[in-house]
Amino acid sequence: MFRCNPRRSRGVFATHRRRSISVKKPEYKPYRLPAGGWGSARSVGNIIRREGVLGSVPLALSRHNKVDGYQCNSCAWVKPANPLPFEYCENGVKAVAWELTANRCTPEFFAKHTVSELREWDEYQLEQPGRLTHPLRYDAASDKYVPVSWGHAMDEIAREMRAVEDRKKGTVFYSSGRLSNEGSYLYQLFARAYGNNNLPDSSNMCHETTSVALPISIGQGVGTIDLGDFAKTECIMFFGQNPGSNSPRMLHPLQEASRRGVPIITYNPLRERGLERFVNPQSPTEMLTGKETRISSQYHQVRTGGDLAALAGICKAVLTLHDEAKASGGSVLDEAFIAEHTAGFESFADWVRAQDWDELERRSGLFRADMEATAQVYSQARATIGIYGMGLTQHQAGVETIQMLVNLLLMRGNIGREGAGICPVRGHSNVQGQRTMGVTEKPELFPLDRLGEQFGFEPPRERGYDTVDTCEAVLRGDVRAFIMLGGNFVRAIPDHGQMEPAWRKIRLTVNIITKLNRSALLPGEISYILPVISRLEIDETQAGQQVLSMEDTSGCIHGNRGLRTPASPHLISEVRLICELAQRVLDPNPRMRWDAYMSDYAEIRREIGGTLPDIFWDYERRMWEPGGFQRPLPAKKREWHTDTGRAKFVTPKALDEDLDMPAPGRDVLRLMTLRSNDQFNTTVYGYDDRFRGIKNTRKAVLMNRSDIDRLGLKVGQAVTLRTVADDGVDRHLSGMLVVAYDIPIGCIGGYYPECNVLMPVWHYAAGSRTPAAKSIPVTVHSDGPEILEPQLEYAEG
Repeated sequence: MFRCNPRRSRGVFATHRRRSISVKKPEYKPYRLPAGGWGSARSVGNIIRREGVLGSVPLALSRHNKVDGYQCNSCAWVKPANPLPFEYCENGVKAVAWELTANRCTPEFFAKHTVSELREWDEYQLEQPGRLTHPLRYDAASDKYVPVSWGHAMDEIAREMRAVEDRKKGTVFYSSGRLSNEGSYLYQLFARAYGNNNLPDSSNMCHETTSVALPISIGQGVGTIDLGDFAKTECIMFFGQNPGSNSPRMLHPLQEASRRGVPIITYNPLRERGLERFVNPQSPTEMLTGKETRISSQYHQVRTGGDLAALAGICKAVLTLHDEAKASGGSVLDEAFIAEHTAGFESFADWVRAQDWDELERRSGLFRADMEATAQVYSQARATIGIYGMGLTQHQAGVETIQMLVNLLLMRGNIGREGAGICPVRGHSNVQGQRTMGVTEKPELFPLDRLGEQFGFEPPRERGYDTVDTCEAVLRGDVRAFIMLGGNFVRAIPDHGQMEPAWRKIRLTVNIITKLNRSALLPGEISYILPVISRLEIDETQAGQQVLSMEDTSGCIHGNRGLRTPASPHLISEVRLICELAQRVLDPNPRMRWDAYMSDYAEIRREIGGTLPDIFWDYERRMWEPGGFQRPLPAKKREWHTDTGRAKFVTPKALDEDLDMPAPGRDVLRLMTLRSNDQFNTTVYGYDDRFRGIKNTRKAVLMNRSDIDRLGLKVGQAVTLRTVADDGVDRHLSGMLVVAYDIPIGCIGGYYPECNVLMPVWHYAAGSRTPAAKSIPVTVHSDGPEILEPQLEYAEG
């Protein structure tokens, strides 16, 4: 059943020899250049050369984000109907080069290294051996992974999954945003036919707060804008999102808007270069002349955790402007829209008017004039887009903060209008599509009645495990089998110090990945590495070459056609893996046609259309339309699928950003975790963070100079961060180098996932259970002497 495809390449895959990665002395030098430009070009060139794909990546990039091409395996930013000739960004190229690397991680590599030895390697070093080439099983006697046949692997995994006594508690089906719509649909069907809704995914860690907040406010769990809205907007507001590192292609519509004179107002604790200045690498004129585009017209460095107060202040200022206008017969609010389409405005307005400016200033870290300046611009714009990222979602008060942003937009009718709307920027490329396909622990979010009727079984109705539930169940010892379909779960979750030892006690751990990562180095009693092909590679079955589909952050669904020969003839597709395993684990069901699904993916899309007919009619044709086809967005048409049939002004209980702090005190700082410019999620491409001027290290803590002096520290000094919590657990991270940086007083920054060790499992957003990674209460303690030059501190570039 697992014979190799004879049409695939049978080239020789050399064993990777560990490179001598000599990390140089850490440096900090303020980066004075704009986002994009020659800095981006050099970074792209470096990774293409390093991965040995100088001859192959340029051809692959010609089909990147194109109709009849493949979808970027990095971020989920919108795929345009009329793509640029080079419809990719620096991070997209890094992701492609990383995936198509010439390096191969063969069984010979594992024969030379024990798992204990590999655990000493850092994230960058672990992925440098390259693409995995064979299925592997952990051998506890030798502490090594050894090659195994696909048939043996599948048979043993199936036996273990069938042997789990309590399937509702004992088995977890995790997936990352890399999984296609087709794979996601089959995966949730497999899990529910198995007997549970334990379907945590990467959305739990980032935008689950969006999925909870928006349905209450506007009746849908996704944003309301499409790419065309950027060409029609008159104002853009950013909260807690950094396009320069996380979604660089977004800088193109922002650049166009700025050139039209559209005000772009940013609220973010750090001054991120991509939100300040941009040189388009795809413009020869800009590259040769160095002509920059200003991005943000206002930039307010809000205190981390202070966005709720800042938004309340803007709303208060808008109400004041409205009251003044009413006195002279005018209006600032869209009163007709509020009367016809909303509920709860009066109680919300009363709450806002009652807020004290001194308190709003203290909690936001801003001046009243800052919030009033935003309100003045906002009140003059006919159409406004509100954009946000994990700077809002990953707080204990994240749900109410997003709802406050929606309140602000509703005040002037900025939902359901051209050029206006709410825009949550999703991270991984198909994390939104997975939810559409039913990968969710919440049974109410998917039509289980229809699914059960379609496939002749009774789907489980109990709420399943989300990410936090999974962590808690692992700590209790309840989880017996964990299937990780993509991602690096153990590294992405909070509380590494508690979770990693507990992880080793799981009976079965299955790692379905393309490259080695830390999760695979924490084997349970029985552990497998099952390598699969990527979406950039040709997926060929008996029925011919297969195609996949994904959903972008604007709710548009696109086709995906691989173009490269798979990295090894021993790899199989994620779809085939799911089908083969489901056949072995589940009782026979003639309506679940696993053989047909793995042969012809069009059969999967027909099943999807049967479960979700309102979205996926004529799926096979529409996914190839330029720009894809958009799922229904009722709020965009001012159809409100809420409990009142109207959009809702949600009045917060309080300005609860202090939930993130256990107690007031000058020594307790708020840690926000960050991505560097040289990483994507847990994948680390290098040790530099170009935009922040940090080189040769990821063990840096960004601090305001006032906090450094107040705490008796020195720039370049090694320090220990220690979590402030009353649960008796000592969470700390040592060897962090102090960097003086432009960050609000009382706030510090450090890199994800290294700093996750400081975040308790129980520290999450109320309502959504998204880990509150943007406001972790910590103290900072000296480790010893300086190791950086003291003059290497922040200076405005």
